This record gives sequence, structure tokens and C-alpha cells, in this order.
Amino acid sequence: MRAAFAELLIMLATVLQWLVLATLVGVMVGSGVSLFLISLFALTHATTGIPFWWQLLLLPAAGLANGLLLHYGYRLNRTSLQDGIITAFHEQEGRLPLKTMLIKPVAALITLACGGAAGKEGPCSHIGASLGAGMGQLLHLNSELQKRLVACGVSAGFAGVFGTPIAGAIYGVEVLAIGRVRTDFLLPAIIGGVTAYQTSQFWGVPYDYYSLPFLSGFSEGLFLKTILIGIICGLAARVYVGSFHILRHAFDRLRVACKLWPPLLPLLGGGLLALLILVIPTDYLGLSLPLMNSALHGDASPYLGFLWKSLLVAITLGSGFYGGVVTPQFVIGAVTGNAFGHLIGINPALGAAAGLVAVVASASNTPVAAILLGVELFGGQGLLYTAGAAISAYLLIGHRSIYPDQPLAYPKSSWIQMRPEMPVGQGKVRLSYGLLKWWHQRFHR
Repeated sequence: MRAAFAELLIMLATVLQWLVLATLVGVMVGSGVSLFLISLFALTHATTGIPFWWQLLLLPAAGLANGLLLHYGYRLNRTSLQDGIITAFHEQEGRLPLKTMLIKPVAALITLACGGAAGKEGPCSHIGASLGAGMGQLLHLNSELQKRLVACGVSAGFAGVFGTPIAGAIYGVEVLAIGRVRTDFLLPAIIGGVTAYQTSQFWGVPYDYYSLPFLSGFSEGLFLKTILIGIICGLAARVYVGSFHILRHAFDRLRVACKLWPPLLPLLGGGLLALLILVIPTDYLGLSLPLMNSALHGDASPYLGFLWKSLLVAITLGSGFYGGVVTPQFVIGAVTGNAFGHLIGINPALGAAAGLVAVVASASNTPVAAILLGVELFGGQGLLYTAGAAISAYLLIGHRSIYPDQPLAYPKSSWIQMRPEMPVGQGKVRLSYGLLKWWHQRFHR
């Protein structure tokens, strides 16, 4: 009896603890994200519509500015800590270098304002994780509480940037490992996400939401078609993730082989972007949100749109610019789903919605967060269709991720074996013993 009463008091104290800590983190992160987004809106507005030759000059200039800022700015970090969120969680007990907290947001502002193809959520999640880690270090919390505050900050940053508090909360927890969600992290994540969202609204940050009014009742045929959209978008996500890592390694090899000064790599990347936009529409530069909005409103999208966006993002981030990797997933998914929705005979707006959710589920390995993202962005009536697309895409991308340090908790198929807790960028996929035995018995008698 005493043990049960003590347990009840501890659980109540835990709820109160997170109501206080996560609310404080949410207010700080929501304010930080709002400052970043308002600055981004002002800068991108100033550079929208500039002459084409100005754009050609801005891209390499922004690359050099990114290179110099990241190269010299990180000298302020006198610790051995890295500022990668997943690395901080799994290898650094939730600790991050705080003196370099502003470097990535400033670099992202330069990238996006000058046309670099990247996302806006990366710096916001970084702000959130850094503020969460800073609070934990200030209060001298133990490593478990410190990790929860980092996840809470990531959730708050995602929620604040997209206006999706529940999806943001789940994303910040689900992204920490493939196939595992720490349910003990959910309360601080949800409180932090909701608080950050409300704080961002208070500061006047606008959000876009969409509706799917043409859906009436459930159709098994339509469900199967959205599964097909998920398969197609899973393949598009493989192209996105693969091109990102291939070009990142290619630029690293170029730097080593030619003994290049590191700030020159993003300068070269900016020059390559300038050459490519001589043949690729400039709509694929920057955030490309008009492309996404057009696709979600049902306007026809090009079949190769996902390829152009993937290529420009891979060059931008692979060469050393800084920016997010999730916003491009929104664009790639919406454009791909819209284009192939036309082809297989479903409403292109529904195809775009299913595609957006599917690429986020697969490229980031966050299917639960992606499904909830679909509910918050598009309403609940399309849930069955977007969920089917999300799960099929999540499986189709296999054991790869836009985050190479994302560990694998469980393989996605019983026919696959991988070393558990190994970062997905380092692990090797092997067929299970049972499948190999069956194959040998069936075909090698």
C-alpha cells in the first residue's frame, strides 16, 4: 500500500516537473524560433525577384560566407562536444556546446536568403536542442533528464517552425532511433511542442494549413492507389537520401585529394548551383514553398521535379552550406505525389498530400510523426490514405536515412539483419539466416 502511494506521488511529481521545465523550454524555443523565422521572412522577401545575374553571384558568395562562418566560428568550441543532435543524445549525455549555438541559425539565414536549396527546420531544431541542453546544464540535471530536455527542445523547434505541435513532439522523440519511440519522453515533448507553437503564434509567426474537401467516404481502390503513391515516393526518397550522401562524400574526397581550404568547398558548391540554374528553373532554389503550395492546391507538377530538388539540395548541403533537410522532403513529396497522382488517376492534391507525408516518413524514418503531420496539416479525413502512403514509403526506403548517425533499434523486416544500435550510415544489411536457408533449399538442390 505504501509503495503504491509512493508511486502515485512520484508520478504526480513527474508531471509537475515537466509542466514547469518543458513549458520554460517551449517558451524559450518558441521565441528563438520566431526570431529566426521573422528574420528569414524579411531576408527572403528582400532577395525575392532580384535580377537573374544577381542570383548567379549570390550563390557562390553565400557559399564562401557559410564556409568562413562555420570554419572560424567553430573555433569558439573549446570542448570535445559535437553539436549534432542525435550524437549529443546517444554519445554526449544530452550535452551540447553552447558557445556555438548561433552559428548554424546565422549560416542558415545566409543560405536560404541567397538561394541555397535547404530547409528552415534544421536551425530551429538546433536552437531548441541547444536551449534544452543549456537549461539542463544550468540546473545541473542528471544525464537522463538532460536527454529529455534535448528531445523536448527538438520537438519544440519542429512544432514552432511548421505549426504542428503534436507531430513536432513525436518527431523529436521518434527521430532518435529507427524503430523505437521512447514513450517516457512524450510528456515533455508534447508540453514543449504545444508551448512553442503557442509562443510562436503570440509573436505573429504565420502557418499554412490545407484541406482535402473532395474526400467523401472510404474507397478501397483509392487506398490502394495511395499505397502506390507511397511506393513511388519511397523511391523518390531513396534518390534524395542517396544523392545527399553521395555528393557529401564526393566533396569531402575533393577537399582531401586537392588539399582545399575548407571554406572553398561551399564556394565551389555555390558556383555549381549557379551553373545548374542556367538549365534548371530557379523555383527549386531556396525553400521552394511555392512549388509545394502549387502541388497541394492541385496544379500540375513536373515528373522530374523531385530529381531537380534533390540534386540542388545535395549540392547545397553536401558542399558545406548549412540548412535543414526536412523542408525539402515536404517539397519533394508534394511534387512527386502530385505528378504521379495524375498518372495513376487520383486527385493530384490528394496525391501531393500523401506524397508529402510519405517522404517525411521515409527519408527521416519517422512514420508516426509523419502520419500525425498529415492530420495537423490536412485534417483528419485523409488520414487512412496518408497513413498507407507513409508506411509503404517507410519500408521502401529500406535501412538508410538522411541522418547518417541515426541508430537502428529494429530492422524493418524479419528477413533483414543488422547490428542493433549501430548508426544506419555505418551498418551493413544482411539477409536473415532463415531466408538464406530457404533460398538455398529452393534453388540450390
